[in-house]
Amino acid sequence: MKRRRIGKIIFIIFVPVVFALMMAVLELSRNTLPGFIIMTVITFGYITLFFKVLSEKKGFIKFLGWIGYFALFACVLFITKPPVKAVPAVDYADPVRTGVVETANGKVRGVVSEDGAIEIYAGIPYAKPPVGDLRWKEPVDPDNWDGILEADTFAPMSMQPVNPPIYNSLAQIIGYHDYKISLEDNYTEPVSEDSLYLNIWKPAGDVSELPVLVYIHGGSLQTGQPWYEDYSGQGLAKKGIVVVNMGYRLGVFGFFADEELIAESENGTTGNYGLLDQIKALEWVKENIASFGGNPDNVTLSGESAGSACVSALCTSPLAEGLFNRVLMESSTVAPVEPTHSFRLLDEALESGDELKKKYNCSTVEELRNLDASKIVSEADTQHHMTVDGYVLSKTPHDAYIDGEHNEKEIIHGYNLHEGEAFILFSQADLSNYEGKVRDYFEDLADEVLEIYPITTDEEVRASWEEIYSAVFFDYPHYCLNRLAVQNGIPTYQYYFTKDNGRLGPWHSGEEVYLYGNIPADSKLYDEYDRQLSEAMQNYFVNFIKTGDPNGAGLPEWKRNENSSDVMEFGDNFGMISERKHALFEVLDKMQGF
Repeated sequence: MKRRRIGKIIFIIFVPVVFALMMAVLELSRNTLPGFIIMTVITFGYITLFFKVLSEKKGFIKFLGWIGYFALFACVLFITKPPVKAVPAVDYADPVRTGVVETANGKVRGVVSEDGAIEIYAGIPYAKPPVGDLRWKEPVDPDNWDGILEADTFAPMSMQPVNPPIYNSLAQIIGYHDYKISLEDNYTEPVSEDSLYLNIWKPAGDVSELPVLVYIHGGSLQTGQPWYEDYSGQGLAKKGIVVVNMGYRLGVFGFFADEELIAESENGTTGNYGLLDQIKALEWVKENIASFGGNPDNVTLSGESAGSACVSALCTSPLAEGLFNRVLMESSTVAPVEPTHSFRLLDEALESGDELKKKYNCSTVEELRNLDASKIVSEADTQHHMTVDGYVLSKTPHDAYIDGEHNEKEIIHGYNLHEGEAFILFSQADLSNYEGKVRDYFEDLADEVLEIYPITTDEEVRASWEEIYSAVFFDYPHYCLNRLAVQNGIPTYQYYFTKDNGRLGPWHSGEEVYLYGNIPADSKLYDEYDRQLSEAMQNYFVNFIKTGDPNGAGLPEWKRNENSSDVMEFGDNFGMISERKHALFEVLDKMQGF
């Protein structure tokens, strides 16, 4: 009798804990409201069953009861999983519509932000869907349409591997520290090959000749989407800028290369379909942006991470000449002699393409085209590198700069204090493997690196490896870009973002919410100084977008970086500093032959 009483007490304590965990899983998985209701009913039913029947049974029967309870939870988790739903351009009910805008392909109508300040036009096609026979071909002009295109929802993100919603929720908690419990986000965003659409944010009303910013999202050329709030166009549109961003082909769909594709292309190209999409979007902007109040002759191109790598490549693409005036590159370039990521030479790309066909038992590109996109989407990790194809890129960006060939007239570029932290979070070095990691990468020059970074503790190892990783993949490419830009007489301004906060801080992409003016008004993760810093960064950026010079009234002078030393720090310290003298840069110059 006493044992049964103890069992009931344990049950009373244990069930609420399990129920709370189940509710948390449903929330993190973005399950719909019926899931919460059904699981609550099941739990009360199970409690009743326990006290009326199961509590008097032997342990094995009780165990079966628990198995049944968890099995029912698994069923509820499945049948109430979030539906796929297009992301709305604004998040209030019955949004106000804009006037009708005429484009080269037809009429569009967008929506107005809740405060009435911004007009958003989402999901405007800039090319035909690259599906069927158009998979792995240069983008084609979109078809014209009749009537009015209601541009009130974002198009699907480009085809990419998709994590379960709970993974993304945990990433928000662990990485961003800003997860919000809500029943309004109980859906998952669509993914499709049909993703060549762009989005526009502009000041509301009748405006004209405004400067234009075109933004390319990051994601290692494997993932990403244009609607993420940190780089939404709303912030800068409030400052008189017309902002455009776009979806572009990613992974195997954007960067697969094959000899057959070269032969069938009128331009003899392969492997750069994602870059061709971005160029097509820039051409659309050139032709249409005046209808939205933008000046097609005053376009700034920006990007972060892999998006910045694309901007870096487009600076030296002959196809992009005349499509933009100046650039902002955040946390990546492909300026080194041998770019450290997102880039490979054509022979490497073709070899990788051959391996892909063999893996799927395809002897021709046509057979590979006939495969469902979901079957090959996981190949993003092996096919996410732009290449020197002789058409989009006639030579490496480094060689183009050496030959004085570039499209941009002015540059802002920079990187963050802890760029590499997120990338090595689950592959940290320690005393047991540090030297091996260094020797694997630096080979004959490893002893020089080990001398620069002497270590005696695991803590020193972690700090050294993070700095090495950041320098190789982020800091050094910007150092290369700055020297090449100065050699070519390009006015160049460099920043160094170091501001810590309650969210991402100065990790990779942490600067974006500041630079694009999207710190949430109700966020407690940013203080008043964060908002003042964001305002200053935006003002520099807006001045640059307008004129090519970030300086303006009320701002500390941002000097050109003519000696690869003068850098503007955005952090608790706000002002000009000398760039850190990375002894590692000298080693990397030796490796690269810079």
